[in-house]
Amino acid sequence: MHLDALPHPASTGDGPMDLNAVRDVSRAISAAHLFTYLVPETAEEAAELGVTDQGPAYLAFRSAAMGPVPWQVTLAAFYNFSPQAVRAMAGAWDAAPPEQWQDARLRAVGRAMRRVNVHFSDHHLAEARMLIDTVVTGADYAGKVLAAANASVTLPADPLAALWQRITVAREWRGDAHLVVLADNGLGPCDCLVLHAATGRLPMTLARATRRWDDDEWKAATARLVARGWLDSHGVITEVGSAARERIEVETDAHCAALWAPIGNAGARRLASLIAPITNAFTAAGTFQATAQADRPQLASRQAKQTTAT
Repeated sequence: MHLDALPHPASTGDGPMDLNAVRDVSRAISAAHLFTYLVPETAEEAAELGVTDQGPAYLAFRSAAMGPVPWQVTLAAFYNFSPQAVRAMAGAWDAAPPEQWQDARLRAVGRAMRRVNVHFSDHHLAEARMLIDTVVTGADYAGKVLAAANASVTLPADPLAALWQRITVAREWRGDAHLVVLADNGLGPCDCLVLHAATGRLPMTLARATRRWDDDEWKAATARLVARGWLDSHGVITEVGSAARERIEVETDAHCAALWAPIGNAGARRLASLIAPITNAFTAAGTFQATAQADRPQLASRQAKQTTAT
């Protein structure tokens, strides 16, 4: 279902949802969620559960809300990971049951937020919770597996970790919606990852190391995108590919309009500003620096090839 076939954006008290507001709050939500995968507290909590390999720990932490599902269910929910990558989590529930992984995840979040001095006034924290709780309780979870699982998690007593968990529900809701759009646009699990890496927004080294598609699979996905005209012969994204990638994001925004409709455009923008202290604190602490720098040599190389080709 492409954008012109989607229902009109949901209406609220302040009118139809503006897709720019949807995009802005989605970015803020994603940024506020991201740190958990990068902070040392997460690795420390995983080690306490007996898992020191970052890959299986990531998979266990993120899928724990779904309960003791086999790795094949996690693979289906995560979409752009290779079977080889997700199979590595087999045995995670033997190390500790999912509820212990979930509790450990929330402990890591709270510890990390305090280490970097994430601060909210009582009033702003209450306002942020009111807005995000309205979204979470008003959401339709049909087909939103990871979002529904996270919405069912019992909130911790720690107010910062509780806010983050609610943020995670909205983050996973958009992710679940995005997978539908990717599939509808004929972008398989490896293809969408190659295209994302080609935009420069996801470091290719990180994508290859964590999703673990082998060289043949990566080359085959690249060839499919070249055949569509979305990448050039050097693997550099084309204008057609950039436009297609943006169209996919807009279609995802259109799907997500209903999620944010209960608080409207003003509420969505207000929530984005209220949760900014999370991202700001981790940015100031250098949490995202290594990820941001990871792919600079590869990106520079692709840009040089594009310049040479033109």
